[in-house]
Amino acid sequence: MSSAFKRFLGSETGPKTVHFWWALVFASIGENARPVETVSGTQQLALFATGSIWTRWSFVITPKNMLLASVNFFLAAVAGGQLVRILNWRRSEGDSFFTAVKYIVDGKTVPATAIDDKAPVASPAPSA
Repeated sequence: MSSAFKRFLGSETGPKTVHFWWALVFASIGENARPVETVSGTQQLALFATGSIWTRWSFVITPKNMLLASVNFFLAAVAGGQLVRILNWRRSEGDSFFTAVKYIVDGKTVPATAIDDKAPVASPAPSA
């Protein structure tokens, strides 16, 4: 093995520092095999935020860590794709855009037809 490659493997920005983070990317890609109604919007939103923030941060820190930036970029991209997938599914079920976003943010697990843009209706008083 060349000494340059050995230095790269052992460096503070080398592949040993981020190799395990790729598991999050692959797990998120694996969500494509699941029915869209079983994909967690809040989890994908968290992965999207994490990937976006850490992609930016890896260009701010010293030394700049391009491997960290790449894994987090792909994490944000795959999670963003899942969010679009959920949003499109909710829209196809008849939700408005804002109701679909609310579904993602609030983590609702009820069918699309059970969520509407109105305030919940109070249940009738029990009869005596």
